[in-house]
Amino acid sequence: MNLYLKQIEEIAKTDLLWEKLSGRTLLLSGATGMIGKCLVDILMKHNDGQKDPIKAVRVIALSRNEQRAKERFGEYWDRDDFQYVACDVNKDIPEFGTVDFVVHAASNTHPLQYANDSIGTIASNIIGTKNLLDYATEHGTKRFCFVSSVEVYGENRGDVEKFDESYLGYIDCNTLRAGYPESKRLGETLCNAYFQTYGLDFVIPRLSRVYGPTMLQSDSKAISQFIKRAADGEDIVLKSEGNQKYSYSFVTDAVAGILYTLLLGECGQAYNIADKKSDITLKDLAGYLAHIAGTKVVFELPDESERRGYSTATKAMLCADKLEQLGWRANVHMEAGLAETVASMKNV
Repeated sequence: MNLYLKQIEEIAKTDLLWEKLSGRTLLLSGATGMIGKCLVDILMKHNDGQKDPIKAVRVIALSRNEQRAKERFGEYWDRDDFQYVACDVNKDIPEFGTVDFVVHAASNTHPLQYANDSIGTIASNIIGTKNLLDYATEHGTKRFCFVSSVEVYGENRGDVEKFDESYLGYIDCNTLRAGYPESKRLGETLCNAYFQTYGLDFVIPRLSRVYGPTMLQSDSKAISQFIKRAADGEDIVLKSEGNQKYSYSFVTDAVAGILYTLLLGECGQAYNIADKKSDITLKDLAGYLAHIAGTKVVFELPDESERRGYSTATKAMLCADKLEQLGWRANVHMEAGLAETVASMKNV
């Protein structure tokens, strides 16, 4: 059994106060993305372990691309506990009846999307969030989970080593690239507004940079490009000096963090998700993957569309102490996680 499947099984049987999800309905946006796919795998594996079908979690998975969904979720397609609906959350949300939990993970999440679909990037984090919040308030939702990002912290002011949940750095809002972090910030503010106005319970997991076997081939993040090149036995292309230092999380750890936040987090609170053993510079990350592939690191200048989507943050590491106080721990560190992801990409 590979590492990803082993972690899915471990999380599915971990005591995460699963009783809160017993017999409940969970609505997931962005279901075909890296995070969404892993979350569905965990929930379906959890349901497989339930002797009483009434205790199963009913999952309603939303995304815009039904063909991709069939490829990602073919094994679950005809199950009673899984329902897929092709839906653009920036438009009207279809009627599903009562939904107990909403996990909003629909968002453009990599540089080429930021650059080439800047309006869509902003819309999913603001309009899509509002549409789902409206549905939640009208359908008795017990908790709304807005999946946010390290990007909301902006530039490190040079006064901390790692960002805790109260940190706020600089973002130049008058740039194309700012569409993602600024709209994520506003999405978080919208959640607060719906709590104030309607009493809607909400939590916010803030993800570090995530990688893993469920990443999409279209993902243009640096680590994803490195991994795909390593899987193909190609040189790793670094389009900067590589001195940027970031926090990373293997996808199963990231999704476990979302579940801990959803099920154990305090209403209105944000929780960082990051593996403290996976803080690394881009240069070292590229070198590590080149070693796995038996190739070398080469330097290239980014083209214009790539450059517009790149983060300007040079040091963006997250402190996950608050989430660890809920019992979460990262289980897959970078050495094992990268090897697993490269191996899985070779199969793709």
